[in-house]
Amino acid sequence: MADFSIDPAFQDQLDWIRGFVKERVEPLDLAFQGEEGTYDRSGPFYTEAIRPLQQVVKGEGLWSCHLTPEYGGQGYGQVRLAYMNEILGRSQFGPTVFGSQAPDSGNAEIIAHYGTPEQKERYLQPLLDGEISSCYSMTEPQGGADPGVFRTRAVRDGDEWVIDGEKWFSSSLKYASFVVVMAVTDPDVPIYKGMSMFLVPADTPGIEVVRNVGVGEEAEGHGSHAYVRYNAVRVPAENLLGGEGNAFNVAQTRLGGGRLHHAMRTVGAVSRCLDMLCERALSRTTQGQLLAKKQMTQEKVADAWIELTQFRLQVLHAAWRVDQVGGHAARKEIAGVKVATPKVYREAVLRTMQLHGALGVSNEMPLARMLMSAVSMGIADGPSEVHKITVAREVLKEHSPAAGDWPSEHLPERRAAARAEWAELLERMAEQY
Repeated sequence: MADFSIDPAFQDQLDWIRGFVKERVEPLDLAFQGEEGTYDRSGPFYTEAIRPLQQVVKGEGLWSCHLTPEYGGQGYGQVRLAYMNEILGRSQFGPTVFGSQAPDSGNAEIIAHYGTPEQKERYLQPLLDGEISSCYSMTEPQGGADPGVFRTRAVRDGDEWVIDGEKWFSSSLKYASFVVVMAVTDPDVPIYKGMSMFLVPADTPGIEVVRNVGVGEEAEGHGSHAYVRYNAVRVPAENLLGGEGNAFNVAQTRLGGGRLHHAMRTVGAVSRCLDMLCERALSRTTQGQLLAKKQMTQEKVADAWIELTQFRLQVLHAAWRVDQVGGHAARKEIAGVKVATPKVYREAVLRTMQLHGALGVSNEMPLARMLMSAVSMGIADGPSEVHKITVAREVLKEHSPAAGDWPSEHLPERRAAARAEWAELLERMAEQY
């Protein structure tokens, strides 16, 4: 039976996190706009605002809790992480303060899992200490996240690999100390065996940022998502991560947890929408009545609470499944929450926007930014359409075709079988009545 219970000691930690995020972290969202500054490890925002808070978190033993104690974390299971991330998801800077900011958290996981001792010393430890930031460079302009059409190649040349190609939306590259690059190393075998991962220092000659791309209404030319071109970029052979042809295993280690953690933090964002919705309903008067007295408002509040509760339980169940059987065996549940995340988030934001009227769509509320985030969730870490296919395939594996020409629920056949089983009793009852 699934168990989402919280022991008293962990509840105390959650209470501390909730208070700390509200009192110390959320004010950063108001004073400093955008997340870009969190990736610039030498910038004043990070050194003067973020790093002191990180030290407090480390002192509480709550730093990078998704990692094992060997790497400075707590080794928390996914259910505990779900409860934590629900709180962190209420603040854009929460994950950074607690050492779980993407893409660094995912890159740290794969280097911890697949890296050599030398790679861990050079790339992982500074990443865990918050001294550097990193970038994950996988998607491509012509094919998005579809690896079947990736063109970026890496060719072995003596003791080096030479990388050529283009990547799209390589987030935070302009602040990164190194890049994790996915490239085709053997085009003559199935794509799932012909791709490899590389650790590439960001100052390696040949890395050309064509332009940085923003999202939503960010001005053209601004943003932190790089369109990057690799022009004969040379890296030592020892920079191969996880072995030649093993990129998909490495990627799934990274992406599975990332998808689930995005959903966990979205629970917090959706909960924030419910808070705004209820506050508005209890504050705004129209036609002589509070909005909270209007039936259509009550319907919005009810739908908001029901959808949040369903989504929260779905995320917790997926987290519990991962704790029980591992990420690969729980791919159906992970894909399911990935599909639900943008849908639930989008509906929560739109409903809250509507009740706030013109103020809701203005730049004086956080809702427009949240709406763009909700849309992005349907694309990041693989589009929702791909994950629906995964869910469908896994569900179909649990079922069988009909044994004969008629469906198993075909009433005439089922009724005939049931009557044959109870024929004697039916006959006696017919004689009696």
